[in-house]
Amino acid sequence: MAWLYINIFVTSRKYSSEVENFLSVSSYFFERNFIVVIYNAGMNINQKCLDHEIRLLKPEEYPFLLRQLTRQPKKLYVCGSIPADEDYKFLCVIGSRSHSQYGREICKQIILGLRGSPVVIISGMAIGMDSLAHEFALEAGLKTIAMPGSGLLESVLYPSSKIELAKRILESGGAIMSPFHLEQGGDGWTFPVRNALMAGCSHAVLMIEARKDSGTLITADKALDFNRDLFAVPGSVFSDLSSGTNMKLREGAIAVTSAEDVLESLGIARTEIPKMQSDFDMTTLEKDERRLLDHLSYPKMRDELINEIHMDATDLSVIISSLELKGAVLDEDGFITKIWK
Repeated sequence: MAWLYINIFVTSRKYSSEVENFLSVSSYFFERNFIVVIYNAGMNINQKCLDHEIRLLKPEEYPFLLRQLTRQPKKLYVCGSIPADEDYKFLCVIGSRSHSQYGREICKQIILGLRGSPVVIISGMAIGMDSLAHEFALEAGLKTIAMPGSGLLESVLYPSSKIELAKRILESGGAIMSPFHLEQGGDGWTFPVRNALMAGCSHAVLMIEARKDSGTLITADKALDFNRDLFAVPGSVFSDLSSGTNMKLREGAIAVTSAEDVLESLGIARTEIPKMQSDFDMTTLEKDERRLLDHLSYPKMRDELINEIHMDATDLSVIISSLELKGAVLDEDGFITKIWK
């Protein structure tokens, strides 16, 4: 196995073409010394990530959409299995680390609704929405690829609190991928590079929640730079966590509130997928029950429903309980979610 150590010094706020060539998916400012380790491409490098062999991919082995970019990573490490490009659509799911319960529920509803579809979920394995996206993908039986902001050795894999999640991703037949040398820890400059890589590998990027100053917007902007579709979930105008997503919607992002919206935008026919729904008889609905369901296009809190439907809290509780018994809604952590489509 041949390898070479290259030491590159980048001075404060000065841009280095060598670093851009190494990272190549984008250009960023650094204030650090670092060592790059280069291996022969296309080879097992006698290193493992969580008991799985790590490979350095040949450029022709890169995901198809990444190969179409003018600038590509100079190296790409992977452990696990990358699904065949021709068989799947790659959907990058991003959002805030400090997400709300609303964000969690809509992420769950959308990803579980993709069960049985030819969709691969890509995310960054970070605390918050990233790890939820992987968790729900595993629950739905979907393939998922994690792209941490670090190298792939277990000693540096970031965040360390998600090691068990990484193991389950690999055990499920998914993959972990990184453009960084194996011993590179998570650092300020690695995350924007990782975000650009996620966008570059994906057919579309889905924003669940993001503040206006969130790093999530880096991925969203890169998706547009790479001519990828950008989806965004609408959020409350009173929530700071939705200020970034609502801003992107104003700028032209595609609004999505369900798995059906995502599938339609990706060009996947719903008839190709086993439809998820409860055993529910629509003829058993009362007028007020129908009215409530009409207002549940996305998970909502009771107070929000009271204001929309102009119904007494006690009466609303009775209707929700009736719909739960009929298998039409789920009342979880204060959010009412329609589970019948």
